Amino acid sequence: MLQSASCGFGYLALQGLCAQTSHAESAANSPDAELKRGLAQQAPSLKATAKRVIFLCMSGGPAQLDTFDYKPQVGKKKHPGSVFRFRRHGDCGMPISELLPETARHADKLCVVNGMHADTGIHAQSFLQLHTGERLRKRPSLGAWINYGLGTENQNLPGFISLNTSKSSIYSSAFLPSIYNGTPIGVNGENMSAATINNVASNHLPGSSKRRQLDFVQSMNRRHLDRRPGDDKLESVIQSMELGYRMQASAPDLLDLSGETQATLDAYRVGKKLSIGTCRPTDFGRQCLLARRFAEAGVRFIEVNHGGWDQHKNHRRDLAANCETIDAPIAALLEDLQQRGLLEDTLLVWGGEFGRPGLTPDDGKDETGHNANGFTFWLAGGGMKRGHVHGRTDELGRRAVDGKVHFRDLHATILHALGLPANDLTFWHQGRDHRLTGPDGGQVVKGLFV
Repeated sequence: MLQSASCGFGYLALQGLCAQTSHAESAANSPDAELKRGLAQQAPSLKATAKRVIFLCMSGGPAQLDTFDYKPQVGKKKHPGSVFRFRRHGDCGMPISELLPETARHADKLCVVNGMHADTGIHAQSFLQLHTGERLRKRPSLGAWINYGLGTENQNLPGFISLNTSKSSIYSSAFLPSIYNGTPIGVNGENMSAATINNVASNHLPGSSKRRQLDFVQSMNRRHLDRRPGDDKLESVIQSMELGYRMQASAPDLLDLSGETQATLDAYRVGKKLSIGTCRPTDFGRQCLLARRFAEAGVRFIEVNHGGWDQHKNHRRDLAANCETIDAPIAALLEDLQQRGLLEDTLLVWGGEFGRPGLTPDDGKDETGHNANGFTFWLAGGGMKRGHVHGRTDELGRRAVDGKVHFRDLHATILHALGLPANDLTFWHQGRDHRLTGPDGGQVVKGLFV
């Protein structure tokens, strides 16, 4: 994109060139017309129970037996299980670990899935499968597929935002048009209070001149496209430039929390220090509050990332620190969404790439491994059952044995909640149709819905 006068055009010369763009050409190839083709909101083909998704991604493998999958210790020789106490919460009597007291207050909002399973216990492969349905090849992520299927509710914002992200694969559109790519905010542990959407701020020209500048550049881009019909990448760039211009007016305000009340900031623990493991303030509460703000503004898919769950040694200490980090902010998010009338049509999804085997309380060991054969996710809002536990693992919590849900089935269920036919949402690439749920397809877990 052309930039300021210092980049080759004088300011007056740029104005003159922009003015030469014909009115007829501008109308025929208007930014609105370009945007309508790729980003406009699409009506779901099925009855939807949710309009948007907030994915609370716990990378590293949360220990399900120490959080939501209670296994009582029985017999003279106690088998592996949780070394933390559980209590029953809410009218539903859901067992939740002592490590998550704030989340436990919302037990009657949760739909816990204890029968999750995946194909591998290797972090990178399972994490990729969780996001894209594939373990090895680069494929579009869940958020990109949803953006492709439904468009964005707010034409001035991306349809897919990933907060505190570390891997581009989790927000990539891959072979889908790049306009459906996720927008990362805060990369590789960047301080979220300073994180922003890159390359959006622009003060080199007055607002009216920036609009004329973009119209002029886009007119040249569209002439270029006319000579290359069917060039999806070029068309996506044109759409992205228009979206970038529109974002200048909306995105900075959404990232600014100064208008939030102190009570709200305190509820989300924004800037608060942890009592366990570190004296450094956590950014997770800020992420959750930003997720609420983006959801309220019409962003279709928001991913909130929290790493550090790959705790092999010092399991008790590190798990307690992680749970303290996420507990109050997630509880605040649930309560905030409900108070604002957003929980009904916002689907929250919590989980990681797999789980962990339990500890044996009597042997004093404090290290765990990986377990992809049985672990826990939970969902809330968006038409899901409330105060409900679906599926179970065996008595040791090692393997899903009832109500089994694979990542393909989770993807199918999320798409179905949004009114998208899970196994019919396809894109033609390299000679065949591709879909998020893979060649075998996924099963919608209808037992999760109200």
